Amino acid sequence: MSKRVAVIGAGPSGLAQLRAFQSAKEKGADIPDIVCFEKQANWGGLWNYTWRTGLDEHGEPVHGSMYRYLWSNGPKEGLEFADYSFEEHFGRPIASYPPRAVLFDYIEGRVKKAGVRHWIRFNSPVRHVSYDEHEGMFHVTVQDHEKDVEYTEEFDHVIVASGHFSTPNVPEYPGFDSFKGRVLHAHDFRDAMEFAGKDILIIGTSYSAEDIGSQCWKYGCKSVTVSHRTAPMGYKWPENWKEVPLLEKVEGNTATFKDGSSKDVDAIILCTGYLHHFPFMAENLKLKTNNRLYPVNLYNGVVWEHNPKLMYLGMQDQWYTFNMFDAQAWYARDVIMGRLDVPSQAEMHADIDKWREAEDNIPDDYGAIEFQGKYTMDLMALTDYPEFDCSGANQAFFEWKKHKKENIMTFRDHGYTSALTGTKAPAHHTPWRDALDDSLEAYLRTEA
Repeated sequence: MSKRVAVIGAGPSGLAQLRAFQSAKEKGADIPDIVCFEKQANWGGLWNYTWRTGLDEHGEPVHGSMYRYLWSNGPKEGLEFADYSFEEHFGRPIASYPPRAVLFDYIEGRVKKAGVRHWIRFNSPVRHVSYDEHEGMFHVTVQDHEKDVEYTEEFDHVIVASGHFSTPNVPEYPGFDSFKGRVLHAHDFRDAMEFAGKDILIIGTSYSAEDIGSQCWKYGCKSVTVSHRTAPMGYKWPENWKEVPLLEKVEGNTATFKDGSSKDVDAIILCTGYLHHFPFMAENLKLKTNNRLYPVNLYNGVVWEHNPKLMYLGMQDQWYTFNMFDAQAWYARDVIMGRLDVPSQAEMHADIDKWREAEDNIPDDYGAIEFQGKYTMDLMALTDYPEFDCSGANQAFFEWKKHKKENIMTFRDHGYTSALTGTKAPAHHTPWRDALDDSLEAYLRTEA
């Protein structure tokens, strides 16, 4: 096969794409020439941890939003690779909520086994992608930081797998410019111990608000105040945790909220989400969407309807993650290799509208989980991706939500059953609130 395919990003989505092509090659298929461009020095995407914020060693915007002591905030049974179980990787069952280092090890284990690292060019941020209608080819311009050169290559297909959790959405409130403490976005949060003994204000009710607040509580902050725009999260928080309406202004160290209440705080952490931001894409190729379960302009959530030779992976708001990225990657592979056809643009657009209308009518979080489970299973059914029962993964998500409702600070102490192996995860040797060491070695010990 003479086709060339550019994959942008070697995080979970990009690595899923490399594994998809390697799987086809392993079965004897003639696959395209694959080149993956990764701006960081290693694979793993957001699962890499760096102390750096702002700019990296090359002057590039830091991609990672990862912080120390992060543990999975959803059960691993909902994200397991269908072709590579946690049990296969670790040689035994492990608890349901691994910390970052454990999940990174798992992600890396599969791609090491597949032997795809030679397809990746590291320290190579993509500067620009355009499409030449006459040639029918993409022009991809890349900066090679190791050689300090910029170059352009041509590709038949481009797959954007750079994620959408690296460009922060940063609102401003009156008084920020004169606040006596620190203001930062979750993107730049690195270590909860920095806030030990301090009163912190969190703006937002996203997963990062819930988790960063919990981390700060776990590592000894004095109090947590969470400001919401529409509704509180409503969990049974600890005594030193309070939910309040939207921030109105800050004067000195005093934050005042829409209901007139106020609180003196030492730091303000903006957990206000991220932007789908692709400055390297030509305007006519650029995905512009808010954070939805079914983004605009992407047929089957993957194929760019205006040019089906371009694809985006992992652009959805997410309940499912790794296995959904796999489903998308196997699908993208088979479209590129001619195993699957895409319909006309009008038909693609109508299908996208149908899915988005269904999303608009989802009644609650349980419905959202089922919606994304169905989407993932529908994609899997189109390819030779190993059979995976999303209903089992849905059940793990349902139990997870129930346990969070019961006690937000102990939900990680529960275990769930793997849809792949049928094994129920054992309890971790130490309750989450007392497990202060998040290293791989500490987690994998069989006792405290």
